Amino acid sequence: MSVRTSGAAAAADISPQDRGLAHAAARPDLTAGLGIGPDDLPDGLVVADEGGRVICFNTAAARITGTDPQDALGRPLDQALPLQDVEGRRWWQLTDPYGGLAIRRGQPERNLLLGGREVLVSARYVRSVPTGPVQRLIVALRGTEARRRTELSHAELIATVAHELRSPLTSVKGFTATLLQKWERFTDDQKRLMLETVDADANRVTRLIAELLDISRIDSGRLEVRRQRVDMVAAVRRHVQAQTTAGQAPERFMIRLLEPLPDLWADPDKVDQVLGNLLENAVRHGAGTVTIEVTAAAQATHTEGTAVTVSDEGTGIPEESMSRVFTRFWRGSKRGGTGLGLYIVKGIVEAHGGTITVGRAPAGGAEFRFVLPVATPAFMA
Repeated sequence: MSVRTSGAAAAADISPQDRGLAHAAARPDLTAGLGIGPDDLPDGLVVADEGGRVICFNTAAARITGTDPQDALGRPLDQALPLQDVEGRRWWQLTDPYGGLAIRRGQPERNLLLGGREVLVSARYVRSVPTGPVQRLIVALRGTEARRRTELSHAELIATVAHELRSPLTSVKGFTATLLQKWERFTDDQKRLMLETVDADANRVTRLIAELLDISRIDSGRLEVRRQRVDMVAAVRRHVQAQTTAGQAPERFMIRLLEPLPDLWADPDKVDQVLGNLLENAVRHGAGTVTIEVTAAAQATHTEGTAVTVSDEGTGIPEESMSRVFTRFWRGSKRGGTGLGLYIVKGIVEAHGGTITVGRAPAGGAEFRFVLPVATPAFMA
């Protein structure tokens, strides 16, 4: 028996193609030419016949349930898969697939219990005629590990954001309350210092909210890129100037330009975000001279564009950590930060159709290199 149906699809919304595949599960000869079998499917597949006995129990189902296929085949479905809902009630008795309403086409995916473990289950009812008896019952099973990881990631994100917001908001609230209550007691210099602190903390909150919005757009694939002509050399110099204005020594930065550079069409605000993050990381977590090299993309990439490399002379990133650098919450040191910056940088670069890599610099520190393709302006895309 061969099928090609997704266990994650909602059973209540079956397309004509899916309905045909469901019928193919009931008639093996229809899918014999596809060259796939039940054991090729990534999700667990269990099929019961018109009498409710299991006639297919694939390898993924055996892995998810911990049941040997030979022990399941030929047994009643409610015995081979003794599913319960979260309240401990027997799911097959509740849903009654072979009885009940004849217009039902299946069950949408839901979280059920199997031997004390959680599994995601969806079902489809295959009928020879729309309101006829069930000829085949197709059950798809999935483990909950991926969903748990997603839920854990979301919980960690919420905890991180709450922690990062608490400090600046406490400062803003404290200083504004003090100024409102005791305005006359402070000198102009003291008032200015308090207001500058409030302004800096408000900017910090704004940046964090912007990061959250970027993460949401990256995860949903909705990060918009508004391409304009970008002078990468001018952008790099502008960011180096911002670092020196903030107190960094000018001699700590070295800019290398290998011209000529191709015309680059990219989102200038997002390019600034990438450069700002990489330079800030190099200054905060690295040491020695920070080198920024701007060149045309190497021919090996088969992409015409601009390549930017940011490297430092610090201790670098351990080899075992390089695979996690662009994941959420990765921090190269304990010097603060949310651990979201490089995740956003990677999302921005890839939204432009570019690539970003991390390695070890010739001087021993970290080296980040991103390539942005030339592309076309937004009004011509």
